[in-house]
Parts: sequence; structure tokens; C-alpha cells
Amino acid sequence: MKKNLNSLERCKNYRKKILHLSQKVSALHIGGSFSSVEIIDAIFNNLKKKNDKFILSKGHAGILQYVVLNDHGLISDKSLFNYCTKDGILGVHPDYGNPGIEASTGSLGHGLAIAAGLAYSDKKKDIYVLLSDGELQEGSVWEASLLISSLKINNIVIVIDNNGLQSSTWAKDTHPTLNPIQKKFSSFGWESKTCNGHKSLEIINKIKQRSKKKPFALIANTYKGYPISFMKNHPIWHYRSPTKKEYLKALKELG
Repeated sequence: MKKNLNSLERCKNYRKKILHLSQKVSALHIGGSFSSVEIIDAIFNNLKKKNDKFILSKGHAGILQYVVLNDHGLISDKSLFNYCTKDGILGVHPDYGNPGIEASTGSLGHGLAIAAGLAYSDKKKDIYVLLSDGELQEGSVWEASLLISSLKINNIVIVIDNNGLQSSTWAKDTHPTLNPIQKKFSSFGWESKTCNGHKSLEIINKIKQRSKKKPFALIANTYKGYPISFMKNHPIWHYRSPTKKEYLKALKELG
């Protein structure tokens, strides 16, 4: 990891590396990965201690986790280059057994329950979990949330990538009562805050300032495809990779 880089430079490099990899595969969930960059950067480079654990419950952003783990020297350049090829060990979603991967995810709704077990078994470790807002439509998330607060498992921190888009539709259209998310977690016995999910320092401060008397949920408001102009808030970027022309345009926008 290039420790001399600030968060803005790191996040730009993470997005550039994902763009480079996008030219090798037809789809890699670039929109939802780009909306999560500052969140994962804050966790891995500022919050997560050596023995803490991270679970990417929104497993379709696996490419982002691989890129960050590569930056930390846990996944080799060769493995990353062979992402989603017959010669590679890295698939679209995280697979347990690969370096730095604590759980196989991608089938949404399981990460928080896994985190509950990990956190309950060792209260000295903090367990960080990244969920998507669309994932909150899974009943298992709310079952786990209720159990976590009931058992006072206060060493869990979840961040919700609240980009408003679930696959090809807007959550506000299909599930208008999903909001207000913050109040829902508060009513389930959690300490809950909101933030700008593209401001690393805001994410870091909100998490560091938690009371630790309850499990903590941070609703990070983001844009799918951020910050690329033609990707932002367009559902198609949940699926496809950019063409060569789009790739070059995105690189130019990143600078």
C-alpha cells in the first residue's frame, strides 16, 4: 500500500484499477463498486485494526474488495490480473479461502448474521460490514439486527451503501417504505447515523465518534457509478462494463 497517498488519491487509483480490469470482462458491477469506494477506503485505511474483520455483504462489489486487498499486499497482482478468467482464483463475488476474505457473499442478506457470530465470539475485535440499501429488503438482515441488539453485540459496525438503486430499479419506487433507514435501525436498538458516503473523513469521524454502547449503523448516502458523469444514477452500470470509448472518457474524468 502506498501510505503516502491521501484518501482522494487512493480512491481515484482504486477506481482507475477497476476501470482497467473492466476491459477484460463483460460485467463486474462497476456502478455499485464505485459507490462504495470511499466507504471501503475509510474502513481499510483508517478504521480497521490488525485483528478486526471486514465482511462485504454486498458481494457484487467484490472487485473493489480485491483491488483494496491487492493494495494491502494480500492479493497478488497476478491474481488480480486473472480476475474472472479460467486461469484465475477470483470470481465476481468474494469466496472464503482467498486472502482477506472472511465470508463467501453475493447471495444477499447473509453477511450481517455471519458478522454477529464473529463479533459474539470475540468481543475484543470490531467487525465491519458493508451492506447495500437494496439488501435491506432481505428479512434475514432484520432478524440479525434484532438479535445483535438483543444480545448487546456492540462491536459490530455496519455501513449501508445507500445509493437508492437496486439492480435495475429505484428502491423508492418499488419499496417506498424502506425509508427512513436510520430510524428503523434506531428502533431496532442500534445507534444510527447518516453521512455523505463520498466523504472519507465524514465516514471516519462518524464511526470513531460512536458511543460503543450499542451496535452501530451508518447510512452512507451515495451515488451509483460515482463520480463518472455517464454512470451516475444509471441502473445499466450494475451490469455492463464500459466500452473502450467509455473507458477512456471515464479515465479522463478521473484525471
